[in-house]
Amino acid sequence: MITRHQAIETIFDDVADSDLVLCATGMISREAFGVHDRPSNFYMIGSMGLLSSFGLGLALMSPGQRVIILDGDGSVLMGLGTLPLIATEAPPNLLHIVLDNEAYQSTGGQPCISANVSIADIGKASGYASSIEVNSVDGIRSTMAGFQGANGPHLIVAKVENGPVEHIARVSHSPTEIRDRFNDQVQVLS
Repeated sequence: MITRHQAIETIFDDVADSDLVLCATGMISREAFGVHDRPSNFYMIGSMGLLSSFGLGLALMSPGQRVIILDGDGSVLMGLGTLPLIATEAPPNLLHIVLDNEAYQSTGGQPCISANVSIADIGKASGYASSIEVNSVDGIRSTMAGFQGANGPHLIVAKVENGPVEHIARVSHSPTEIRDRFNDQVQVLS
């Protein structure tokens, strides 16, 4: 199994300059910030469970840009009703990636039900164009490559280790700075 850090590095290898990347609250935002901070990243701070609905709205508003939701297992399960809504609205430019470590790592590592419930199966049942679970760097890489040019929404559930959280820098931008620099990157359909 791979680490969350390895998964995030691999994902950013496939991110184009025009792609909008939304990062879930907690360790995912912090590690994405450390791996590849860029104005087109939005770091969700303190609003667990809302990232997928934000990503859906953004994908519908900005059909000329790929929107990548970099979500956590606890976050996606908290906003579970958004998955069938994403599938129903079917934005072709949406890639939803869930980093599933089967724990609420940011709050102390408490177990999450994703150890017993398949988020990929929920994505399939919800009606995503494709929904797949992977557990390796090669799995992430090949799945993302396979989705290039294919209409979404697509869901990738990457099983990652429940690793240490020490020495991971916090996002140093203020919420206002995150909003403003991200907003400048969004190309809204008029």
